[in-house]
Amino acid sequence: MKSILIVDDEEVIRNGIRRTIQKQFPKHRIHLAGSPEEAVDALRHHHMDIVLTDILMPGMTGLEFMAILRRHYPHIKAVVISAHSEFAYAQEAVRLGAKDYLLKPIGKDRLIELIANIGEEIDRENKRTLETQLMKSNLNYLREAVFQRLASGLDLGRFDITSFIERYPSFHLVMVRMDSDKKLTLEHFMIENVLSELIEMHGDGFVVSIDNLSLLSLVKLRAGVELEELVGELRTHLKSYLKRVPFKVLSSELLHDLRAIPNELQRMRQASVSKEYEHYDSGGDTAIEVALQYMKMHYHEELSLEKTASVVFLNPVYFSQLFKQKTGQGFKEYVIHLRMEQAKQLLQNAQLKLADIAERIGYQDVRHFTQIFRKKFELTPTEYRQRLVEMKSE
Repeated sequence: MKSILIVDDEEVIRNGIRRTIQKQFPKHRIHLAGSPEEAVDALRHHHMDIVLTDILMPGMTGLEFMAILRRHYPHIKAVVISAHSEFAYAQEAVRLGAKDYLLKPIGKDRLIELIANIGEEIDRENKRTLETQLMKSNLNYLREAVFQRLASGLDLGRFDITSFIERYPSFHLVMVRMDSDKKLTLEHFMIENVLSELIEMHGDGFVVSIDNLSLLSLVKLRAGVELEELVGELRTHLKSYLKRVPFKVLSSELLHDLRAIPNELQRMRQASVSKEYEHYDSGGDTAIEVALQYMKMHYHEELSLEKTASVVFLNPVYFSQLFKQKTGQGFKEYVIHLRMEQAKQLLQNAQLKLADIAERIGYQDVRHFTQIFRKKFELTPTEYRQRLVEMKSE
């Protein structure tokens, strides 16, 4: 019996693959995921042997998802499903460890044969490597648990960390912190995967989770590699992967004592408070463009910063910062600008009463409307209307 996860944003495809497999292999457990987020959640709660994943999905490509599998679930056999036959896709899928590359529409006989072959391969490998994998996994968990206790300043008791000290006589700390009100399970996995791969490329170390928004890594760089190089590559990757989630990267000087970790982590957290979150132009521009269009359509309603931020799926604090950066105006200032410009247009119609105009642009109180108008244009609405009459009569 094998556990299989099918990841595809098309429900028809997911269900079709499930029916084909269950008919031929009724004892296999089948799990379905319509998005990378659902797939990551399924992996965290269920043991999987085989994953069949679409190559193009919103939020994360199948190839990016496979990179996560290779890092965190190396025992899983992955099969890529695609409507594209480009060699580059297949080549990258193979590089990431894919057992095969299936083109849509998927032939039933080919799928059944593939699942059978992979199942036999898993059985052979399980007999040889189960004990080794468990030992390696346990050692990794133990190492990360020790590091988490060190970072928190907790007593290690009688645990001997001599080997830990010998392996990391000098090191840097690198922390990534995100900002969001929502659960960031997928983004968390992305950061851990990217940072782990960069550490592996440039030296030795590992990554642990501090909380839902933060990850901390210990990095021992190879000779000739500068920390700025790794941090720069990390920022570049995160700007691409995190899309609309703001983040900040902090790092330490070269440390030579594991006992310095708690104080250094505290310093980095304090520095994090004053350090601005990373902004990325492409996603930011798009979000603000959508927000501006929404504001132009709804300026006459009760328009709050929180509501507008939710329309573009951004944290209100981050949205406020990004809005001012992109427009040069604060959110409330811009709303007033929209309303007052519209008021000037409506005042040209002599048949409209001031109360009607105030209501049309979002103010229930005429007196409040008049005060804001005068503050912005140094004229009351009545005086502005009189000026229009005088200009026409000249």
